[in-house]
Order: sequence, then structure tokens, then C-alpha cells
Amino acid sequence: MNLLRALATVSGMTLVSRILGFVRDAVTAYAFGASVMMDAFVVAFRLPNLLRRLFAEGAFSQAFVPILAEYKNKQGEAETKRLVNHVASLLGVAVLLVSILGAIAAPAIIWLTAPGFADEPQRFALTVEMTRITFPYIFFMALVALSAGVLNTWGRFAVPAFTPVLLNIAMIVMALFAAPWFDPPVLALAWGAFLGGVLQLALQVPALMKIGMLPRFSLTFSDPGVNRILKLMLPATLGVSVAQVSLLINQVFASFLPAGSMSWLYFADRLMEFPTGLLGVAMGTILLPSLAKYHSTDDRAGFSALLDWGLRMTLLLTLPAAVALAIIGVPLVATLFKHGAFTAADVLQTRTALAAYAVGLTGLIAVKILAPAFYSRQDIRTPVKFGVISLVATQLMNLAFIGPLRHAGLALSISLAALLNAGLLYHGLRKRDAYQPAAGWGKFSLKLGVALIVMGAALYFAMGAETFWLQASTHDRLIRLMLVILAGVTTYFGSLFALGFRPADFKRRTKV
Repeated sequence: MNLLRALATVSGMTLVSRILGFVRDAVTAYAFGASVMMDAFVVAFRLPNLLRRLFAEGAFSQAFVPILAEYKNKQGEAETKRLVNHVASLLGVAVLLVSILGAIAAPAIIWLTAPGFADEPQRFALTVEMTRITFPYIFFMALVALSAGVLNTWGRFAVPAFTPVLLNIAMIVMALFAAPWFDPPVLALAWGAFLGGVLQLALQVPALMKIGMLPRFSLTFSDPGVNRILKLMLPATLGVSVAQVSLLINQVFASFLPAGSMSWLYFADRLMEFPTGLLGVAMGTILLPSLAKYHSTDDRAGFSALLDWGLRMTLLLTLPAAVALAIIGVPLVATLFKHGAFTAADVLQTRTALAAYAVGLTGLIAVKILAPAFYSRQDIRTPVKFGVISLVATQLMNLAFIGPLRHAGLALSISLAALLNAGLLYHGLRKRDAYQPAAGWGKFSLKLGVALIVMGAALYFAMGAETFWLQASTHDRLIRLMLVILAGVTTYFGSLFALGFRPADFKRRTKV
């Protein structure tokens, strides 16, 4: 398997999904605005979406893929298929029960998560109804996560990477064309989420059949492989929860800041999601199965070499993204968001948050490379421990920075904590002798630094005065931004080429 090609595939599909996500936001804003109905949908979809992040895609995948890779490489096809059958059956029954209980307990759930809605019976009833429609989403997505784990372990990255696109398409189509058939129209969004879950699961079936791994129902509670996965899921769930808890606490801090602070952080975070999704999530997805394979076959040299490749690719692609976000923050924010009520002052305040986030972009993405190295070794407790340390550090820095830096201080705290987390993970791997840097890091770093300086200068001069971006029309800003980005991309990769970098240098193949 060509890892560079796999990275391009997953990143490309993720880019399509992120773009459609922006389209979905625009369509729902156009159709429903910031209305009572839209508030009801946001609340109704929040909990099943959170459960998906915590259990289906996060903790489950981290625990399942390393065990699956071990079975595939050591136990043979029959035992691997048996494990998949048992895991799929137990997972399916568990999340089906959660979905049923969630639908039954919807009034209590909404009362606990949005108590203010209880004062408005109509809004409360609508939110409960949509919660009952959307809660089965967790059932579909849990099985999608299992299917993605299997397909990624077999090196079939395209289908799982494309799958999230279907949720955005389903919700866009329902909002644009089906809303008039519902009363109230916002129910179309809830059914769009339900339909998106069905479509995502259906897409996996032919791909699983092709590799002979379509699960059959076979429920048992005594499979040793299943028990090992369950034991790994507990710390994995805690680890995934740390990030959610950190965001929640940051939201509490932000609530004491001037009006608009949460929005400035939100829009800056939306821009950060592009590189973290395109690079971090994609790298973690393609590396975890291969790292698990190397660990299961006790190939320490292969494990270390693959991790070294991942770290070099991370720096090669994330550092220019971080520099660009810090330098051309105003052009990016103004072009994408300066419309209607979003003022020039909002652009400048969002830019400061974006610059603070950019400081830790490499750390945020490096964590998604280094943590899977531990998961592949079936060591989930260590990343959890480092995550908790980073969480505590984040809150201490929040207390220190929020006074002088306001909302940008909260963003900077997250950035510095991400760098701390990445440093702890890196040190942990070195301490366990799981990773030994390959030769040539000195020259690699020097050449990369030169290319970044050249690119930074090109972006700065191509950007020009900030007043242009705050006063120009959307059309003029868009054309100019495309030229600025082209200048940055050309000078960066041109400098790398002049310094001796070639695409073939980063090609790497691994067996699946």
C-alpha cells in the first residue's frame, strides 16, 4: 500500500466533506436562520452527535483497530471474521438499546441539557420530537465506525473517508427540497440526520462484502478478543472525554468575556478545522492500522521508520499551514465571514484568536500522529494520562492569560497545551524505545525552515495592507485571496524543490 497515495485519498475526501459542511451551514442558515426552530434542532442533535464522537468513532476505534490488526496478522481469516461477527453483534445490540432508551427518555434528556426550553412548551415538545428522530443516528454511526475500522485495516481508505459526505448531502437535500412537506419545516433536518446515518452505513456494505468481512449476527459475551476491546475502551473513552471537557470549561471561561468572544473563537476554530481534519485525522487514520501491524509482528524497525515518516510529513505540511494562518488571518476571515452583521472589528478579533490557535496547530496534529502509536501498542492509559495533564495545564494557562489576552488567551492556552501533550507523547515513545529518529533530521529541519521563511515573506508582501481586506467587495477579496494563496504555495514548494526535496523522497509503502 502506498501511504502517500492513501494520505492524499483520505485528505481529499475530508476536504470534500468539510466544504459540504460549510455549504450545509449556509443552507440551514438560509432556510431556518438563527431561529427557535434551529435552536431546537441544534439541541436535539447535540447529544447523539456527542455520543458518536465519544464512543463510536473515538474510543471504539482506538480499542478495536489494534486488536483487529493483531488477529488479522496472527490468528488467520477465520478467527478474524469470528471476532468481527462478535464485536458487531455486541456493539449493535448495545447501541440499539441506547437508541431506544434515548428516544424514550427524550423529555428528561432535554430537561437536563436545555432546561430553559421547559418554559416554552411548544419549543420543548419540538426538541423532544427531533431528539427521538435523531437518536438512532448513534446506532448507525457505531456500526459505521466498526466498518471503517475493518476497511482501514484492510487498506481500503476511500469508502470510510467518503462516508461523512453523505450526511452533509442528506441534510442539504432535506433542507432545500423536503422542508415544505414537514410541519414545522425544521423536522426535515432531523430526518436528514437520520437518513444520513442510514446512507453512511449502507455505503459500507458492498465494500465489506468485497473483502469477505460483512458481519453476521453472533452474540456472545465470552469472546476473549471482545473482552480485550472492552477493557481498552474504558480508558479510551476517558481520553476522548478529556478534549470535550476542555472545550466545555473553555466555554465557561468565554462566557465571562465581552459579547462576541464565543463567536470569534468559534469562527477561528472553524478555520483551524480544515488543516486538522485534512492532515491530522487523515494521518492518524492511515497510520494506526499499519503501526498496529508492525507491533503485532514485533517489527520495531518498521514501526519506528513508519512513525518517523509520519512525523516528517506532519511538519512538512502543518508548519506552512500554521505560518499562513498566522500571517494572512485577516484576508481569510474577511473573505469567508465579513458579510452582513459580521463587522471589520469582528474580523480583527477573530484574527487574534486564529493567530493564537496557529501557535499550536503542529502540536494539535502531532498528537493525532503520536497518540495512535500508543493505541497501536494497545497502550491507551498513557495518552489518557498525558491528556489529563494537558487539560490541567490548559485551565491554569486560561487563568493566567484571560486577563491580558481576553479570548485570544483561551485560544493560546489550547495551543500551548497541545504542544505540551505532543511533547509528552514524543518523550514517552522515546523512553519506551518505540521510536528512534532516522538520520537526516538536521538537514531536513534547516531546509524546511528556509522554505517557511521564503513562504512567509511572500504571503506578507502579497497580502498588502489590511485596510484593503476590510473595505473591498467580497468578489475582490476572493480573487486577491486566491492569488495570495497561490503565491504562498508556489514559493513554499518551489523553495523545497530548489533545496533538493522531491515527492519521491516521501513515498512509502507498507503491507496491510
